[in-house]
Amino acid sequence: MAKRDYYEVLGVSKTADEKELKSAFRKLAMQYHPDRNPGDHAAEASFKEINEAYDVLKDGQKRAAYDRYGHAAFENGGAGAGAGGFNGDFAQTMSDIFENFFGGDMGGRRGGGGRERGSDLRYNMEITLEEAYAGKQIEIKVPTTVTCEACSGSGAKAGTSAQTCRTCGGLGRVRAVQGFFTIERTCPTCQGRGQVIPDPCKVCGGSGHTSVEKALAVNIPAGIEDGNRIRLAGEGEAGVRGGPAGDLYIFVSIKPHAFFQRDGADVFCAVPISMTTAALGGSIEVPTLSGEVAKVKIPEGTQNGKRIPLRGKGMPILRTRGHGDLYIQVGVETPRHLTKRQRELLEEFEKDCSKETHPDAHGFFAKMKGFFDNLGG
Repeated sequence: MAKRDYYEVLGVSKTADEKELKSAFRKLAMQYHPDRNPGDHAAEASFKEINEAYDVLKDGQKRAAYDRYGHAAFENGGAGAGAGGFNGDFAQTMSDIFENFFGGDMGGRRGGGGRERGSDLRYNMEITLEEAYAGKQIEIKVPTTVTCEACSGSGAKAGTSAQTCRTCGGLGRVRAVQGFFTIERTCPTCQGRGQVIPDPCKVCGGSGHTSVEKALAVNIPAGIEDGNRIRLAGEGEAGVRGGPAGDLYIFVSIKPHAFFQRDGADVFCAVPISMTTAALGGSIEVPTLSGEVAKVKIPEGTQNGKRIPLRGKGMPILRTRGHGDLYIQVGVETPRHLTKRQRELLEEFEKDCSKETHPDAHGFFAKMKGFFDNLGG
């Protein structure tokens, strides 16, 4: 089978610079790496093809020869022969890939005594809109881990200590040769810590931490929004072998409210009013999130859907002293189940109506009449 064009293999143009080549190579190498595709021969073949293409194109001389002669430049001992070699630049790039596979702190474990940062924790908290408005302090109980008191977090039995791992020599990683590649993996004996504990603590089993349920006081700031999170530094799980604790992240959700709908700092409240109040005007009382009752003036001739703002009656704005607005959205209710007398009064009112009392309706039907008149020619 004819070899594919090296630029096509990496998915870059012939004008790609060194940065674009390296970025494309790293992305594809991570995708087709044998460790991510165990037993997949097609992925293994693609991985080799990607490395071959990159090894040629990243070298200025080899790339110039390839651009001029194509694959023929590397056949029969040509100027670019040896593209499959393992050089320092390639090793550095592969090292970057392994850091992505196994975590950026892999090399940093050397000499660290196996100390690892504890895991972060997540806690889901649901509060009411009133609690989000006023803010409050809430006590929560979180299952977590803390440093073992018996061994002070070392994981080793009192009077003993951890020892350097003999498999990796304390590096936390081992190397294995696969064909012409040198593959670096986490040490299976010490799991990358560089140390082993021959006589573990009986209380924690060598982990250096124990499980507890911790009570914490959480301050909910006034104006917090749905989906916001609160970080409590150092309140996550204890670190391994005396490492620093992780963080606790509290994700806040707000319960739906019976009256109010929130949009950022503004709050909306739909309020039904009678047809006569809308026509004649008047005033109504509405609730607010502060617990007070506010009087709202309804102007004469108020139409359905009109929004009446109450300035500063909305939600507090985080990290400021300001507030949003509360909008009263009027819904004009049409009378139902009329008595005979009520019907007579409405019919009498209808007869006395003119375009001045219903300008929108009269305007619409006038336009509609003109539309049909034009259609009729």
